Amino acid sequence: MQKDEELLIALRRVIRAIDIRSKQLSKEIGLTGPQLLVLREVGKIPGAMVRDIAHNINLSPATVTSILDRLEGKAFVKRVRSTEDKRRVSVYLTDSGLEAQEKAPMHLQEHFLERFFKLEEWEQSQMVATMQRLASMMGAEELDAAPVLEVGSITP
Repeated sequence: MQKDEELLIALRRVIRAIDIRSKQLSKEIGLTGPQLLVLREVGKIPGAMVRDIAHNINLSPATVTSILDRLEGKAFVKRVRSTEDKRRVSVYLTDSGLEAQEKAPMHLQEHFLERFFKLEEWEQSQMVATMQRLASMMGAEELDAAPVLEVGSITP
């Protein structure tokens, strides 16, 4: 097999693993990976504002707002507007959101990161450089991306 074919097969396996895990997560708890990521961030920082959540998980505030709309529709989060400054909206988990967060299985990237951090420092650096080079070769270095392993759009 040619090296380019080996590389494409490896990439395809990564994409398939992410897709399979994303579907499993959605089936088990009814949330997408990005929704779970936002839910967990709200759980870590009750009362956080959208821009803070977005900054912490490396997504745009517009994307986080869209995800919060869906989470609010599922009654997993609630937004509370400040009485002193109407522009400030804080986000909190509801009891259902807290329950969903606690029941959520380990996210695929948590499995990945557990193994990644066991690598030597030089191996971690080499892997990061290689993936950044791949993204560049695919013309994807400027795409908005969160530290979440899920295929497809962050917001449907």
